[in-house]
Amino acid sequence: MRILLVGAGGVGGAITRIAARRPFFEAMVVADYDAARAQKAVATVGDARFTAARVDASDEAAVGALLAEHRCDVLLNATDPRFVMPLFRAALAGGASYLDMAMSLSRPHPERPYELPGVKLGDEQFALAGEWEARGRLALVGIGVEPGLSDVFARYAADHLFASIEELGVRDGADLSVRGYDFAPSFSIWTTIEECLNPPVVWEADRGWFTTAPFSEPEVFDFPEGIGPVECVNVEHEEVLLMPRWVDARRVTFKYGLGQEFIDVLKTLHKLGLDSTTPVRVGGVEVSPRDVVAACLPDPAGLGELMEGKTCAGLWVRGTGRDGQPREVYLYHVVDNAWSMGEYGAQAVVWQTAINPVVALELLATGVWQGSGVLGPEAFDAVPFLDLLTAYGSPWGMREGG
Repeated sequence: MRILLVGAGGVGGAITRIAARRPFFEAMVVADYDAARAQKAVATVGDARFTAARVDASDEAAVGALLAEHRCDVLLNATDPRFVMPLFRAALAGGASYLDMAMSLSRPHPERPYELPGVKLGDEQFALAGEWEARGRLALVGIGVEPGLSDVFARYAADHLFASIEELGVRDGADLSVRGYDFAPSFSIWTTIEECLNPPVVWEADRGWFTTAPFSEPEVFDFPEGIGPVECVNVEHEEVLLMPRWVDARRVTFKYGLGQEFIDVLKTLHKLGLDSTTPVRVGGVEVSPRDVVAACLPDPAGLGELMEGKTCAGLWVRGTGRDGQPREVYLYHVVDNAWSMGEYGAQAVVWQTAINPVVALELLATGVWQGSGVLGPEAFDAVPFLDLLTAYGSPWGMREGG
């Protein structure tokens, strides 16, 4: 396997450090708009299989040329969602398989944004599924931690734990803190704004997909391994668009533990128009307000030394067990920032995101996972993935009772 990794930021850098310990691939080209960042990611691993390159992720022709030059048969997208479609199309045109950790962007319904979905996350990608299938190539979408690991958990729950499922509820939370900052998101603020201020999507079997207001339906969820109770709210996320395609459930939700202060900041950004991606003129320069916000905040990839605590991603499942009795479980994956920094030099949130596409790449390289078309993680056998995740030194857990 020869891999083109596009994006050498926090997640991309963590991917290189994780992959460097595994023998399943022949070469990995690490490409970024910032050539120095790509070079740094390659230098950090000190492995001859890695090569640095510069590429503009929005330039399909340039990405295609890079795929051809290095004979890459897989494109792994570690950029933010703005670049999903050009990279997705470049991989299709270049005959390469494709993986990403976030899907094509949504657009709210123009008249009823808090009732009906407009363009949903991933719609643009699924519209091209027939072309991928006709060419016998695979686009594995949403294979980070969220979306990604919880989707694998959904497949596992359906195949091994439940006879029928009432609800698949993704519940993510953390007790992370960053010393010296009043507000310092642990993940891309660009992506965070996109997820948190768009209308959240919910799936119900008798209703299909519908939307609610941002930060709706708050609930307190008790997270494992010492994190404890965290208030979680509805947030737009890909799992709700992926799980119902392959797993039978009466209801699918995604709730994230943001915290009231974080929610208040996001609401203020929205009120001031600072969440907008439409450029405004400042002096003689046009600039996107959201890009200004991102530039004013610290790079999440560089916060690891200042972070303390754990992050948890997981899936709460409620339904009827294999024995015919009511059952609730919480399938989860916890990463301690002290561990990920000490072991890989990567902060917990980006490391937890990065490990899952590497595991998936190894399963594809060894032929354990196979397929064509545009597929989510739910379309594959979960057991090899969960076994390999554990073999990578990062085991998952299950708690009875939700």
